[in-house]
Amino acid sequence: MNPLLQHLVEITGHRDHARLEISVISALHQLGNVKEVRALEVVTIGEETFVRPKAWINDGALQSIEDPQHAEIPRLPLLAYPALAACIADKSAGREERSASGEYELWLPVWLQEKVVACLEIRNDQAFGQDTLNVIHGIFHVYRNYQSLLDYSERDALTGLFNRKTFDAEFSRPGHSPNTPGAHAATDEDSPRHWLAVVDIDHFKQVNDRFGHLYGDEVLILMANLLRASFRAQDRIFRFGGEEFVILLRSATLATARQIFNRFRQTVEHHDFPQVGRVTVSLGFVSTHEGSAVEILGHADQALYYAKEHGRNQVCHYHELISTGQLKKQTQDHAEVELF
Repeated sequence: MNPLLQHLVEITGHRDHARLEISVISALHQLGNVKEVRALEVVTIGEETFVRPKAWINDGALQSIEDPQHAEIPRLPLLAYPALAACIADKSAGREERSASGEYELWLPVWLQEKVVACLEIRNDQAFGQDTLNVIHGIFHVYRNYQSLLDYSERDALTGLFNRKTFDAEFSRPGHSPNTPGAHAATDEDSPRHWLAVVDIDHFKQVNDRFGHLYGDEVLILMANLLRASFRAQDRIFRFGGEEFVILLRSATLATARQIFNRFRQTVEHHDFPQVGRVTVSLGFVSTHEGSAVEILGHADQALYYAKEHGRNQVCHYHELISTGQLKKQTQDHAEVELF
């Protein structure tokens, strides 16, 4: 098969962004004969825009922020990327320039609904020839169009967070499986493992009734921004509908998970929501080390509603509630369970 066609088959054969980006930068590196390629994530939180690399090629090796060793790479303000900032300010489809170090740079932002959500950064020691630019732009257009299709099917239209359909697929991926071999017992508090949390906005119906659904929608959008800012790149955040969100927190001890979830709760409590004022959330969480997806969701849901029934604006751990007798285990027929 023609190498270009083979790469296009690889690019369009994936159903998640991480693999899509790795395929794209691999294709650009090989077919475009360029020195360095990076796929950048562009996120707007409140009034500020931040940028972070998601996938790149380093010394010929593919790297991704999905890898644990790169998980702590921070988001930097957009101003740290002046060429990309200029693209966004000019609403430009791309920008080519020479850096202070003498490298030739090509910046290709991905626009979705008049907002930049990603960017490809391509560097080379020599100026980009026309044939090279034609290949690069062709691959970029396939990437942009396919990413748009993935966003449409995977993300919630209002908040831009992943939707329930994506959660089902994500939870079944290796590393999220609740019955991963070697998983640690729920009582081993010092062992890092994965956690699932269900978040609910307290008294959200009153927000809609008092201020109207437009302000209610704004609260949901701002809540999504706070969630993005509070969790790491390898974590996953979903909107299940209404005012309910789900978080998959990867590789953390119980103490760290509790700290992270409480820090998010406090961030929300101290945030000033325009017109609405103060808003709080309740959160229930559980380890994903055992049980089916339905059982794990059900346990987190039980912890959440315990939090809501006992004062709201708090974080509750399911296994702790069970061990202290504050909550009793409920056995349910999986076929009859309907969450949220």
